[in-house]
Amino acid sequence: MPRGEPAEIAGNQPPCGTDLWHVFSRSGRHALVLIPLLLSLGAAACGAPSGADAPQTAPSTPPPATAAATSYPLTIDNCGRTLTFTQPPSRVVLLNGTSVAEVESFVVLGIQDRILANSQSYGVSDEPGMVERVKAVPTGGLTLNQNFEVPREQVLALKPDLVISTWAGGFDEKIGSISRDQLAEAGIASFVTPVNCAFGDPRAPEADQERYLGQSIESSFELLLELGRIFDVQQRAADYVNEQRTRISEVEKRVAGQERRNALIVYPGMSMMNNNGLPAVFGGGIYDDIVRRAGGVNPFAGRTFTELAEINAEALASAKVDLLVVGLFQSDENPEVLADDLFAKFPQWAAAEHRRFTSLSDGCYLGPLNAVAVARIADAAHG
Repeated sequence: MPRGEPAEIAGNQPPCGTDLWHVFSRSGRHALVLIPLLLSLGAAACGAPSGADAPQTAPSTPPPATAAATSYPLTIDNCGRTLTFTQPPSRVVLLNGTSVAEVESFVVLGIQDRILANSQSYGVSDEPGMVERVKAVPTGGLTLNQNFEVPREQVLALKPDLVISTWAGGFDEKIGSISRDQLAEAGIASFVTPVNCAFGDPRAPEADQERYLGQSIESSFELLLELGRIFDVQQRAADYVNEQRTRISEVEKRVAGQERRNALIVYPGMSMMNNNGLPAVFGGGIYDDIVRRAGGVNPFAGRTFTELAEINAEALASAKVDLLVVGLFQSDENPEVLADDLFAKFPQWAAAEHRRFTSLSDGCYLGPLNAVAVARIADAAHG
C-alpha cells in the first residue's frame, strides 16, 4: 500500500486489534504511529505452565454467558466515559486501526446492516466467506489518510450516531482522526474496544493498563457481549460466545495431559515489523493464550514489541520449534511455499525435520474467530 499519499480502503492491511503496533514503516518516509504501550505479558501471566515439557491441564470453563433484552436508555462505561443509548445505533462508522475485530464481530452478530461506513478489511480469513461478507459492508466512500485512519472531516460528513475504534489512539487528533470530545460536541457517541482502552492513551488508569496487558481470548468475547448489549442482540452474542467457549474447552480437554508443543507464530508478509527483514514473530497476550489453549507454548511468549522486532536469524535458529504456524496476510500467499522457505532456512527446527506446520490468518487476532485458531494449532501439534 502506498505510504506517500492518502491510502484508499483496501484489503491486506496489517491488523492491530491486540497487536503491539498500529502502523509500522521500515522505509522511514513517514513516522506513522508507533505506540509506546508495549505488551510485556509473560506466558505465566496468561496461566500457562513455565516449561514446554509441563503437561497440559484443562482449565475450568467460564460460566455460560446469559442474555436478556436490552432496556433503553442504556448507560454503559467505556474507557472512563459514560455513554447513553436511547435506541440501538443505526449509522455506525468503523475506524480502521488496522483491525478486523470490530467488523467481523458485527458480521457474526448479524448487525452489519447497522454499519454506515466501514474502513476495516483483510485479504484472507480463517472463516469461509468472511472476506466476501466484509467486502459487502458499505464503505461510505471513505479514504484513509497517510496514517491509515479516517480523517475527521469524513467522519463528520457522514453524520453517524456511533463511531467505533479498535484502540484509544484511533481518536487521536495527531493522526488526523476526530477526538471523542469533538464527537460528543457533535452529539455523536464513540466507543473503544474494551480491552484496548489503554492502547494509545498514556493517561489511561492502571486498571485499563492491566486489562490491556492481560488480554486473551476472553477479550474477544467481551467485545462481542458488549456489542450485543448496545445493539439489543444479547441472545445472539451469548449463543455465539457460549458456542466458541465450548469448542475451545473441547480442544483443551482433548490435549490435557499431553506434552506441550512449541508453536511458533510467524507472518512472513509482515516482515516490515521486524528490523532484520525476517517474518514478523507474534508473541504475548492473545497469541500466547491461543497457543496455550491448543496444548502448546509460544517459544517467544511474553516478549515486548521491541524484543519481537529485534529477533534475528540466530534467535530463530536457536528457538525450539515443534510446530510452525504460518500467518497469512494476503490472499495470494501460499502457506506451503512459505513454510518450505522457512524450513530451508532453519533446518534445525524439529518442525522442519518433520515438515510440521499449519496456517492461520485472522483467527490469531482479537476478534470472533479465535476458536478456529485454537483447534487448528491443536490438530497440527497433537493430531
